Amino acid sequence: MTIEEYIIATAEKVDQPLKDGLAVTDAALETLYDSMRYSALSPGKRIRPFLVLEFCRMFGGNDAAAMDFACAIEYIHSSSLVHDDMPCMDNDDYRRGRLTNHKVYGEDIALLCGDALMTRGYEMASLNDKVPPEAALAATRVLLREVGAFGMMGGQCIDLMAERERPTFDQLLKMHDKKTGALMRASALMGCIAAGKMPGSDECKNAAEYATKIGLAFQILDDILDVTGDVATLGKMTHTDAAEGKTTFLSFMDIDGARKYASDLTDEAVGAIAGYKNNEILTELARFLLCRTK
Repeated sequence: MTIEEYIIATAEKVDQPLKDGLAVTDAALETLYDSMRYSALSPGKRIRPFLVLEFCRMFGGNDAAAMDFACAIEYIHSSSLVHDDMPCMDNDDYRRGRLTNHKVYGEDIALLCGDALMTRGYEMASLNDKVPPEAALAATRVLLREVGAFGMMGGQCIDLMAERERPTFDQLLKMHDKKTGALMRASALMGCIAAGKMPGSDECKNAAEYATKIGLAFQILDDILDVTGDVATLGKMTHTDAAEGKTTFLSFMDIDGARKYASDLTDEAVGAIAGYKNNEILTELARFLLCRTK
């Protein structure tokens, strides 16, 4: 099985629990839940749930312990995309080849949808009864920090402010460390926690380094694909960064230089977990993400 096939198989394994977690029996809430399902269950590689499950597997844990954490991070990731696509943010019409949430349900429902998906993620992590209570608490704390003002939301704010004044390269790195890297870190750390490796351990530190580096490389590839990709492959509009005057990695280097930078980050990520048994899948994942076309 290739790494791409393995990613697809893992995504399919996550899809049913994701769907089950968004079931509703109250007809009055159907519109909101339909909106939540529209975004959270849309086709995707489920890279963040993959990280949760694979770090848990690498450190000897099982999928049952990690699955609620995997669903939690996907709900929160989907929440961030719903909000990011709205007119007050990036104002995108398409996501994963489909109309964005606010184009289907309106801005008011989309706003509520993003909030509801995020809180559903926290709830699912905190209620994971397949791990000890202290592990569920630790995972929820990781989520709260990496998603909040010190993490993803802080990165989003830096991104919005950068539209008013061009950021330096260091500020760009900080923005993406928070905006993209934070959810990658949360995913890896929750996988470690599901396997009994608690925050502060060497395993968690190395997992966080791996996730931070592949998160940054992931963003560099996004910037490259915005210039070199096509709408049919990516499932969203291209050349939007330049049209909106956004600062990207290509504002500071050419495409070849950006690819080299992403490759070096990937090597460092792989090095962070090289000392652990059963690291092959995560090593392959890092290489796969470096070569992706969508």
